[in-house]
Parts: sequence; C-alpha cells; structure tokens
Amino acid sequence: MATTAHTGSPQPDSTHEVPPHAPAAQPAQQALQPGQISGLGIAAVIVTVVLWASAFVGIRAVGPSFSPGSLTLGRLAIAAVVLGAVVLPQLLKNKNLPRDREWWPILAYGVMWFGGYNVALNAAEHLLDAGTAALLINVNPILVAIMAGVILKEGFPRWLIIGSLVAFGGVAVIALGSGQRSTADVAGVLLCLLAAALAAVSVIVQKPVLRKFPAAQATWFGIMVGAICCLPFSAQLVTELQAAPLPATLGLVYLGVFPTAIAFTTWAYALSLIDAGRLAATTYLVPGTTILISWLVLGEIPTVWGLVGGAICLVGVGLTRRRSR
Repeated sequence: MATTAHTGSPQPDSTHEVPPHAPAAQPAQQALQPGQISGLGIAAVIVTVVLWASAFVGIRAVGPSFSPGSLTLGRLAIAAVVLGAVVLPQLLKNKNLPRDREWWPILAYGVMWFGGYNVALNAAEHLLDAGTAALLINVNPILVAIMAGVILKEGFPRWLIIGSLVAFGGVAVIALGSGQRSTADVAGVLLCLLAAALAAVSVIVQKPVLRKFPAAQATWFGIMVGAICCLPFSAQLVTELQAAPLPATLGLVYLGVFPTAIAFTTWAYALSLIDAGRLAATTYLVPGTTILISWLVLGEIPTVWGLVGGAICLVGVGLTRRRSR
C-alpha cells in the first residue's frame, strides 16, 4: 500500500486520460485544502447512505431465496455488467489500466470488500437479529478513523472522535430497541466483526487508488475481482435463480444496480474528496435511514428507540463535521 500512496503524483495524467471524469478528479485536492466539500461530494454521500440503507431492506426481502455466496455473486455480476457499460468504453479508448504493483491494492479491496465483506455479512444476518448485526457492523467507522489517523496520516481530530462515539451510541440505542432479543450466536458475532474489519481495511487501501483512477473505474475493478472470487458459488446461484420467485429475482437485480454499482461508485467519488475517517462516520446514518425505508416500503413502524437512536446518529455525524485547531 505504501507503493500506491505515491500514485498521487501522476494525477494530471489520470484526468487527462479520462476526460469525462476530469471534474471528479481535479477538485479532490482542492476540496481538501479548505476543509470544504463540493455539492457533488455531498450528493454522493447522500446517495451512498440511502442506497446502502435500502440494501438491508432488499437483502431481507430476497434472503429466503438466495444463500450468502450466491447472493453476493449475483449482485456483483449484475453490477459488473451495468458499471462495465459505462467504464469499458473509456478504458478501451484511453487504455488507462493499472500496471504492475498498482494492481495490488485493487486486488486487496476487491477480495476483502466486494467479496469477503458481502459474504460474511450475508451469512451473519442468518444468525443474528438485525439490531445486533447493525451494532456490530458499525464498529467499522471507528476502525476506519483509527487506521486513517495512523496509516493515511489524517490524525485524530477531536470532533471526529467525539462525534463518532455519539453516533455509535445512537446505533446502540437502535440495536437495543430493535424489538428482538439478541441471538448473539458466537459465529454470527465473529462474522459481523470480520465484515466490519474487512470493510475498514478496504477503505484505507482504496483511498490512494482514487488518486490515480476515477471512482467508477476503481469501483469496477474491485467488483470484477470480487465477482471472480465468488465464482465457486455459480452453480448454487443458477439453481437458486431457477427456483426463486420473480420478486426475489427483481430484488437481486435492484441490489446489483443500485446499492452495488451506483452506491459503491458514489462512495468512491466521495472518498476521493473527503478524509476517510470523516466519510466513514457518515455511515452511522445507515441504520436510521434503513428504519425509515422499512417504514415506507415494508410498512414496518419504527419504535421510539429507533427514532431516538436515529436522531442521536444525526447529532453524532454532525459533530464529526466540526473542525478544531
């Protein structure tokens, strides 16, 4: 990863080789200097949070029809086709492919995030209730903040730490008030913690890659790596697709297009503009947003604890945006 960190110097080549993505690449360094976020950056964060939150609802809906491995492969295969239609023409035109050691971080987050994280999380949700899973997965932003401070030299801003702890408290309130008794199966807990750790490390590894490659390309490379890793689930996916009802199949398509192809791209774009620790803190909004989407789509009325916890998360994420000398 130390090698990829030096890929920042060729950034002008990257923006020159991929003209359609130039507006995304050039403001990255400028936006970080004054601590401001562009309007597109804010929009990217909002899209990411909403679509990732909707993924929990989608996974719950299609879970009975697809096993963890086949669900991951199906999502990645669909995302690879959809995002590839956007990325491939530019790659073929400009031949802006990773070279030599530039592949190592891409292979790392492709295997860990797009492959391992999704399989681990899907498997964990077969063993744990939603509240416990949400609480454990939201260890991820804290891990990202710690590693970003040490590895990416982002430091440990006081308000980032305070806000992260407040937001994590909000997630804990949501989990405790989920209305379900915790089924704290040891295997499920370990799978959730594994998923959180894989996602956190992947964010740190992906950050330097975005200095060289546009968000869509960096995302598509990772999706392709993850899909290749999940190929052993191909036969299982074919069998389950044949037996799945149409709504479940459509749900799988939704998960592949929106929370995967689109949301991971908007995440990568936001990560190219914002410090990793601060951006990761925004994912504390996912559980509260999931509650609202479940309310609107599935008619699941949120509990008072869920509403209170969501409000606390909003306050915590707001605190992470404050800056101190």
